[in-house]
Amino acid sequence: MAHIVCIVGTKGGTGKTTLTHLLAHGLGLLGHRAVAALTDAGRDPLAKEGRLYLPLDARSPEALARVAAKLAGVDGWFGVLDGGGNRPEADAKLAALADLVLLPFRDSHEDVRAVRADLERLPRALAVPSQWPTNVWQQEAAQRLLDEHLRDYAARLFPPVPAISATKLLLHMTVPAALPTQVNNAARAFASHTLGHFGLAPPAQA
Repeated sequence: MAHIVCIVGTKGGTGKTTLTHLLAHGLGLLGHRAVAALTDAGRDPLAKEGRLYLPLDARSPEALARVAAKLAGVDGWFGVLDGGGNRPEADAKLAALADLVLLPFRDSHEDVRAVRADLERLPRALAVPSQWPTNVWQQEAAQRLLDEHLRDYAARLFPPVPAISATKLLLHMTVPAALPTQVNNAARAFASHTLGHFGLAPPAQA
């Protein structure tokens, strides 16, 4: 059976789709077979060309059931399920399929309020600071936000995934032949931390 990760959350605009593809790409870079399954009917499925992972269309209940059945029949693969905003019932269904539930949020009070509620609603979930500031002054402000409002959930926080504008290249219909180093580095770091939650170590770097 594959390892299943779902990336969900009530609030839109937190980077769920970007993180889905970043994680699947990072897993591919680390030598793992991965799929990124789209469940949001408001988005179009992406092409396989140029990717190190397989994008799948799971926008209908029937398609999601087929994807889940396929993943149940393969060992060592990773399935990354991309949720949509403001779909609490769908989130719960995806979380029930997943071994690891991730809730991305950005550095805003609105996002923090939403992710707190989602952490309460989904007690197995972990929160991922997404599109996190890279400027030192903005990082300090973002850290104060975490310290003030998410201190009680510190054990359920992933390391921040930095804001890198070039990650949007992963959402192109066809991925460019070469991606910037900073995108690949962020993808590897995100995937490595995810592997740790499955008790899997990333491969040693030469």
